[in-house]
Amino acid sequence: MILTGYWILAGGEVSDTNSRISVAVWLLICCAAVYAMVVLGGVTRLTGSGLSMVKWDPVFGILPPVSLAEWQQVFELYQLSPEFKLKNSHMDLESFKGIFWLEYIHRVLGRLIGIIFFVPLVYFVLRKRVDRRMVPKLVAMFVLGGLQGLLGWYMVKSGLVRDPHVSQYRLTAHLGLAFLIYAYMFWVALDLLYPRKAGAVAPGTPGLRRFSHLITVLTFVTVLSGGFVAGLKAGLAYNTFPTMNGQWVPDGLLNLEPHWRNFFENVTTVQFDHRMLAILLFVLIPLFWYRGRRAGVSRQVHFGLNILLALLLVQVALGISTLLLYVPVSLAATHQGGSVAVFTAALYLSHRLARGEAGGGRSPDRLVSG
Repeated sequence: MILTGYWILAGGEVSDTNSRISVAVWLLICCAAVYAMVVLGGVTRLTGSGLSMVKWDPVFGILPPVSLAEWQQVFELYQLSPEFKLKNSHMDLESFKGIFWLEYIHRVLGRLIGIIFFVPLVYFVLRKRVDRRMVPKLVAMFVLGGLQGLLGWYMVKSGLVRDPHVSQYRLTAHLGLAFLIYAYMFWVALDLLYPRKAGAVAPGTPGLRRFSHLITVLTFVTVLSGGFVAGLKAGLAYNTFPTMNGQWVPDGLLNLEPHWRNFFENVTTVQFDHRMLAILLFVLIPLFWYRGRRAGVSRQVHFGLNILLALLLVQVALGISTLLLYVPVSLAATHQGGSVAVFTAALYLSHRLARGEAGGGRSPDRLVSG
């Protein structure tokens, strides 16, 4: 709000196309950092490292333990946690260091993202490199990033009380907010690179645009369902495909009462839902690709459609392989990264189609400053 007020008082406007490109590139760099954060978060969870840091100073806790005494102090704090008492009581100091470093890097990367975002934000505003209408959007991104950090710690706390497992609700909320922040930054960056053109919507585009929005929303919902799979470790059950231990519709889908709990707390139902959503995308995205090709879209959209279809095929193969091989860390982390890639392609297509990108033979879009 302070930055917004400064900009309004200054009465500035974005000056040129170069400013748009600079701000867009900065936001895309931030998106890449969030992408890395999502993948690293998956590795942290898969290796059981997420609960290794039972104390975290968000302001001054940047320095890791160095001396043997400092390491021993951190390890003693961990030994008081439910995870050590119930799962890792065999662990010595050297083994502890292995899980500690992953979680430490994960948290430091979160701080680094805040710096990568905040410092250029102040620079761009003070130098009047952004339109004043965009300042509230950028401030909102920064606030959401801070809330994401708080939500991450709220998630970790759920595993430091009695049961050494984080809440699947909090884990999915943490994952979902990361994707929303990523989507917001990516969309605004695309707005800068491809400003809206008056009267650019071509005949037949609205239907394809709605289809692209459906694909994007469905991809996000599939990601959320994957969060519940991860939170309940549902990937370690029913490690067969295409059936679930020989059944197309497994028993026990609605065992819990009330029934709504099954969709969030029942391992069978959660994995079944994730499979069904993935299969739905496996059907709809090729259909979307086919309709886009027939609509005579621009070269950029045509390229995006091909990328989306290719990423879908890779992601499905990764998902099935992860399941059949009992969730190896490398495959599972790559699968989580693949979900961001598919989501990115869907967002790109939604944005381009929302800007009236139809009609083959167009010349590539040029940035405009108005």
